[in-house]
Amino acid sequence: QVQLVESGGGLVQAGGSLRLSCAASISTFSTYTMGWFRQAPGPEREFVAAITRSGGSTRYADSVKGRFTISRDNAKNTVYLQMNSLKPEDTAVYHCASSGVRAWVPQRRDEYSYWGQGTQVTVSS
Repeated sequence: QVQLVESGGGLVQAGGSLRLSCAASISTFSTYTMGWFRQAPGPEREFVAAITRSGGSTRYADSVKGRFTISRDNAKNTVYLQMNSLKPEDTAVYHCASSGVRAWVPQRRDEYSYWGQGTQVTVSS
């Protein structure tokens, strides 16, 4: 069982920055691909970014490319999402998730097995 706990959300003005963290309670953290998703009010949870086990490959949604950076520290069992140049449309609950997929960088929700409860990010205009 993998437990994921996000932190770092909050209220920020448009153009500002936030850094989200996701701490995993598992000793084999380095064997999981990690991803961030977000969910604004509505049914869809949208892919944001993902990073492979070693951190050597990343993938981003087009809407955040050039503004967000995903990284990980396997020694600390933690994955990060640095969010810069935030826009009101980035407002959502941000969830981290872990995936056992190794052959590619997963972007679909059903490719991820474990999820955190999420942290709220609100960007005011």
